[in-house]
Amino acid sequence: MSLKERDKKHIWHPLTQHKIHPDSLPIVKAEGALLFDDEGKEYIDGIASWYTAMYGHCNPYIIEKVNEQMRKLDQIVFAGFTHEPAIRLSEELIKILPDNQEKIFFSDNGSTANEVGIKMALQYHFNKGEKRNTIIAFNDGFHGDTFGAMSASGLSVYNGPFEDFFIDVQRIPTPNKDNFDEVMKQLQKIINSYNVAAFIYEPLVQGANAMHMFEAEFLNEILQICAANNIITIADEVMTGFGKTGTNFASEYVVTKPDIISMSKALTAGFVPMAVTSCTQEIYDAFLDDSVGKAFFHAHTYSANPIACSVAIAGIELLGSEEIQKNIQTIIKSHQDFDTKIKNHPKVKTTRQQGVIYALDLDIEMDRYGKKRYEIFDHFMQNGVCLRPLGKTIYILPPYVITKNQLDKIYNTIIELLEVV
Repeated sequence: MSLKERDKKHIWHPLTQHKIHPDSLPIVKAEGALLFDDEGKEYIDGIASWYTAMYGHCNPYIIEKVNEQMRKLDQIVFAGFTHEPAIRLSEELIKILPDNQEKIFFSDNGSTANEVGIKMALQYHFNKGEKRNTIIAFNDGFHGDTFGAMSASGLSVYNGPFEDFFIDVQRIPTPNKDNFDEVMKQLQKIINSYNVAAFIYEPLVQGANAMHMFEAEFLNEILQICAANNIITIADEVMTGFGKTGTNFASEYVVTKPDIISMSKALTAGFVPMAVTSCTQEIYDAFLDDSVGKAFFHAHTYSANPIACSVAIAGIELLGSEEIQKNIQTIIKSHQDFDTKIKNHPKVKTTRQQGVIYALDLDIEMDRYGKKRYEIFDHFMQNGVCLRPLGKTIYILPPYVITKNQLDKIYNTIIELLEVV
């Protein structure tokens, strides 16, 4: 029996309506920017496997570091114990995070990183003797699938059956030069009308919202108002973190820094699951008390797993290397050159770029998960390119190790699509 048939017997895949899409493609090997299926066909991984494998699949340097760690310490409960990989990772993260970040809390994935941030913000006010129960978030943002993170997310296709169970979230549009004054009025009205605990946001790029991008200067004004009203700000850098926007974190583009930052995905370079939520000293200090009830009672069995920590340390070392930094700039320039070639095409409505993230919107009508979307996906896969359209939005977010020829093939496959779509 083939892998595809064996898969269908027992596995329930994410984001999949199995009645109309019963098959999943078996991938048996990955190396660098390439994926290989069970029939030997290769595909260029143009999205770094959901923005994780940024240093390339099966990176030999990371494998070496993982192998060393596996021979020393595999797993230890992180409540009441510690270990050198977690300590060193905390030190390395603090070096590259915005200057106001001081404390590191470990969890398992992007959703839980945001869940932790939301709970930190709510309990911060609780420990201070204030009852604040409302969160502000952007329209159409996405922060994950656990309940707090899902409550803050605005994409109803993910949330519909669960909305009656959500925490209280008030939404505002992402700001731009045309709506900025109205957004600020809405923000102030919410602050005046609700007991607002936190504002959670994806800085500069909303990933699941078709790579929607907005300006740092407008976000900065919102963060300043939040700071003036003692509203905890949570930057969801799960997608944007670790070099994708051209800097280590997107928050570096914004003058006013967040109180809390959530990160995952590229944190562990596509090797193993892990997440981190960082915060300021002020947030941490609000949990210090003689009362155990004011401690932060949130835990995951594999928190700060030593193997995952060793992967993250190796990834940070690669991110800071001259080679990777040069590659990032090469990808940025390549995207810019491609944009010059494509942006005036009659089938292209709009284009946008932030760092190594490039997106274009097709000038056609189609549903986010409709038949046309799958036809576009199939076009790419048949041509040996793995890109996952977000509705009519096609985006590229490649591994930093991708070659010029591989990037050119991605670009050419998009151009070919425009002739037949």
